[in-house]
Amino acid sequence: MRTVNLKAGFPSVDEARRRLLAEIAAAGTGGGRVLKIIHGWGSSGEGGKLGPAIRRSLRLRVKEGRARLVVPGERFSADTEEGRELAQRHPSVRRDPDFNRSNPGITVVELAAATGT
Repeated sequence: MRTVNLKAGFPSVDEARRRLLAEIAAAGTGGGRVLKIIHGWGSSGEGGKLGPAIRRSLRLRVKEGRARLVVPGERFSADTEEGRELAQRHPSVRRDPDFNRSNPGITVVELAAATGT
């Protein structure tokens, strides 16, 4: 699983989306299938704009067929159906420090077999 830190440098939502799409395209050509996206939760403790926007963008990638599964950090766990499904297909995700941690500042995405632009 490759980690992508979209909150680094405090980008705008549009810039973070562009970076996300570039990372998805790069992962598709490089053979990476699972990405952990760090988008943060917001300094107020109530959530910011970046996380929800990135999650919406990832759900669109599923509809486009570029991603197979989107797992919010709060559900990245052996206790959830999507967490178990991801861990069954990619057992190494169980070793990730955020697995079973209910971290709202991340989202894990399983890319479709053939991604790219």
